[in-house]
Amino acid sequence: MPVRRLSKFKLLAILAILTIAAALAPTVIAMASDEPAYSVELKDGDFEIRRYEPLLAAEVTVGGERSAAISQGFRLLADFIFGNNTSKTKIEMTAPVTQQPSEKIAMTVPVTQQASGNEWKVRFIMPAQYTAETLPVPNNTAVRIVAEPPKRFAVIRFSGWSSEANLAEHRDLLVAWVKSKALPAAGPPVAAFYNPPWSLPFLRRNEYLIELTG
Repeated sequence: MPVRRLSKFKLLAILAILTIAAALAPTVIAMASDEPAYSVELKDGDFEIRRYEPLLAAEVTVGGERSAAISQGFRLLADFIFGNNTSKTKIEMTAPVTQQPSEKIAMTVPVTQQASGNEWKVRFIMPAQYTAETLPVPNNTAVRIVAEPPKRFAVIRFSGWSSEANLAEHRDLLVAWVKSKALPAAGPPVAAFYNPPWSLPFLRRNEYLIELTG
């Protein structure tokens, strides 16, 4: 029947798209970004305790609803790494870093977002080869460069869209796990996003992190 053939064709087309995306997405993400160095002290299912090495981050503070705030923050930070800085540094979307007349920076992950009252702090983690002295200076004073010492975090990793429901569910799971282990929390949960917008939900890597004292 024509209707049955059409349905079967649609199903095959969807399966083909999903298969291709599943094969390509990890490669694209791995080529496009690095992530900050850390060691895992404890693993418990989807939960981990990690120790991160010192790092530099570019940070902005924006107000408003969460999804709108991260979009605005992303635009401000992208403007900085695409060249709105004192040395006109431009981003290179693939690793490794190469030296050319116009210096290029490899993009890193994750993009993080943290609530601060009615405002949000949005961050890009800077590539490890830069120091506070060698990192280009933003032209936009809204962009701050923050140097972080080594830190420990409790972390939950999960997939899916960064919807309010999905984020709230996993944020609450992490908070409950930290309390159940009597871990000393040093700050509020921080959301971290690792994937480009076109990534399929089941391939996405999202995390919540809670800084620990000690």
